[in-house]
Amino acid sequence: MCGICGEIRFDQKPASGERLQRMGDCLAPRGPDGSGMVLRGPVGLGHRRLKIIDLSEKAQQPMVDPELGLTIAFNGCIYNYPELRKELEGKGYRFFSTGDTEVIIKAYHAWGRDCVKHFHGMFAFAIAERESGRVMLARDRFGIKPLYLSQNDKRLYLASSLPSILATGDVDRTIDREALHHYMTFHAVVPPPLTIVKGVRKLPPATTRMIEPDGSFDDEVYWAPDFSPRPGDDRLSPTDWRELVMDALKLAVDRRMVADVPVGVLLSGGVDSSLIVGLLAEAGQKDLNTFSIGFEDANGEVGNEFEFSDIIAKHYGTEHHKIFVPGSELMEHLPGTIRAMSEPMVSYDNVGFYLLSREVAKHIKVVQSGQGADEIFGGYHWYPKMVGANDPLAAYSGAFFDRSHETLKSQIAPEWQTESDVSRDFVARHFAMAGAENPVDKALRVDAHVMLVDDPVKRVDNMTMAWGLEARVPFLDHELVELAARVPAEEKLKQDGKGVLKEVARQVVPSEVIDRKKGYFPVPQLKYISGPYLDMVRDALTSEAATSRGLFQKSYLDELFANPADHITPLRGSELWQVALLEMWLQEQGV
Repeated sequence: MCGICGEIRFDQKPASGERLQRMGDCLAPRGPDGSGMVLRGPVGLGHRRLKIIDLSEKAQQPMVDPELGLTIAFNGCIYNYPELRKELEGKGYRFFSTGDTEVIIKAYHAWGRDCVKHFHGMFAFAIAERESGRVMLARDRFGIKPLYLSQNDKRLYLASSLPSILATGDVDRTIDREALHHYMTFHAVVPPPLTIVKGVRKLPPATTRMIEPDGSFDDEVYWAPDFSPRPGDDRLSPTDWRELVMDALKLAVDRRMVADVPVGVLLSGGVDSSLIVGLLAEAGQKDLNTFSIGFEDANGEVGNEFEFSDIIAKHYGTEHHKIFVPGSELMEHLPGTIRAMSEPMVSYDNVGFYLLSREVAKHIKVVQSGQGADEIFGGYHWYPKMVGANDPLAAYSGAFFDRSHETLKSQIAPEWQTESDVSRDFVARHFAMAGAENPVDKALRVDAHVMLVDDPVKRVDNMTMAWGLEARVPFLDHELVELAARVPAEEKLKQDGKGVLKEVARQVVPSEVIDRKKGYFPVPQLKYISGPYLDMVRDALTSEAATSRGLFQKSYLDELFANPADHITPLRGSELWQVALLEMWLQEQGV
């Protein structure tokens, strides 16, 4: 829920209310229910509110606790806040509101920066100390909630979106070559702290940053799952693992029902979202709202999965909403989808989630979503290729990367190239870290901690919050993830992937949904670009802005224009859409 922004000065100047207002205006869709700003000398914090927990004005933000001398701007939800409140009351703390924001303030006062270790939830926040002038920033374990930064020797800006920081007018808008390499190679994933804009960075997940009044800071990484087995794990049977995962998933789904407003489910018809619906129904949820979306067929590829979402909706008697988007409306809303992206995101899912969220927000404010299950439980097709790999790096990059470093040299202009293969080098460093010895686990770890954060998770946050809708992801409950990391790779890879999760689902969900061919959010018009879509992307890539920027070699663009359907990446994405999306985003953001 919500959006946050802030300015912290290191040069003795006061934070600018006018600048904070501009930043906050960019975040208005994230928080349509209210706004606020607190300025105290060199520190200014702003907030846009989406009312989910404690709907009263007592929970308005930025929240100031004058007794403790703390001010917070917070985006997210702490699911275990009632339990933490009781614990803190036992320590003598008094509360003036009933929500989770004040619990963070008291927890910070009680436990310092270690407070984040007590939280079950998704969060990004800035908390300022009145007496010391220090500010702590924090981001949840999976970066479900974003936190963008821009710092120099005079000031720091922070915000829930990159465009909000650009709105200051005080940022280096140069394209970052290393980030461009990742975008074109690492399937559009740009790992933190990088963004495509050189002057803007992002706080990594599971990290707290303590900033001193002079601008110096230190980071602490407070969490990372260990893929090493625990003593006794080797004695657990497949049935034992199934029962452990079932119990952990039930708890994760139940935690994400905490709200003072109704909670629905985004139902794609796949195993993951169907399992969420099934567990909620079994727990006694009545009149559950579920939502599915479909698009027109193209090039012989079906554009919807209503067949399967209908099975689940009928089986559990949900209040089901099916949204069909004709091609004309898809094109009409592509600019809005691109505008909602904090960073360029190439997946076709974006427009699907954008339009789905628009419709869902007409009914409810909170939904649960199935993102993360593939990365946590081994659902993607490249994981079996890692089994027994003598060269895990070669196996992973061969399956996941969109192109090689050498191929990229023939596609982007020389002035935008990097000397080294930065994407491969990044994955090599990640694979070399301790705690994941099995090649499959190495791939799962980099996907869960890097790809997941800066692709599916970011996509869901950006597209839902564009319409003031909060999405919760139970498969990223950190205790569930810690358990999944211990599950033997062979149990995850059974049944064409997610074997242990499918065994859990068999206790709950109709088998025809479990045993179907794996689906993706289908938007075939953006995969097989033709007609008006081809005209649109050609116009963007041949415009004066694109030509003067000169990112791509003309010969490469001409190849793409001539035969878009012949240039599909190993992960079944359109190369033309990838380059066009980047250029359209840059133009939309004025970069």
